[in-house]
Amino acid sequence: MDLGLQGKKAIICASSRGLGKGCAEALAEAGCDIVLNGRNEAVLATTSAALREAHGINVTSIAADVSTKEGQAALLAACPDPDILVNNNGGPPRRDYSELDREALLEGAIQNFVTPIEFIQAVVPGMKARGFGRIVNITSLSVKMPIEGLDLSSGARAGLTAFLAGVCRQLAPHGITINNLLPGKMDTDRLKGGFERSAQQSGKSVEAIRAAQAAEIPARRFGNAEEFGQTCAFLCSRHAGYITGQNLLMDGGLYPAAF
Repeated sequence: MDLGLQGKKAIICASSRGLGKGCAEALAEAGCDIVLNGRNEAVLATTSAALREAHGINVTSIAADVSTKEGQAALLAACPDPDILVNNNGGPPRRDYSELDREALLEGAIQNFVTPIEFIQAVVPGMKARGFGRIVNITSLSVKMPIEGLDLSSGARAGLTAFLAGVCRQLAPHGITINNLLPGKMDTDRLKGGFERSAQQSGKSVEAIRAAQAAEIPARRFGNAEEFGQTCAFLCSRHAGYITGQNLLMDGGLYPAAF
């Protein structure tokens, strides 16, 4: 399927690995020029080179923390007028709510609530002028289904969802869509780290923990970055112009609901 994205410009936050990388690969395959972002310069360079070689598109790499004003400025300087913005950022570490002090609460809110809103504020004027814009926010299954120890991440991402529910309807007349992708248990480094912690705490093997958690998912497997990225690319495509304000779960059926 031709997504109608040839020559479009995309900023993809936290995209040198994991789900962000999956989005970058799918958008590069669709013909977008990419602004790639990560904190590890070596990993960033490897991902950038692979995208250029595989798809022959322009890739600009920005090593920066997108939660900082300096990091945001660097990405926007590299691409002042993106057609596509994929908001993504690591969440606060797993921690019981009772252990969170004011500093930790504010940092989590900046990472997963303030930062994506600031990016949207920066890119929307250009999207309005061109009559086209696609914004995808990578949030989490935890917005709908609490996950122990991720209360701060869940709360900040849920706040972002509520904040943008009105904003997306203001922007729809201008050809701009805002949608949220909610990953469940995806086969990423973050998930693997969780397996290792559970194995240490329980005395079970990592393989046993992995198998038990996969068995809880109706699809009987974990998701992967490739299918996640392809879904993101479709939401950015010309075919998805009538989809906005939606929260798309990608969890293999783990969240049990009819609506």
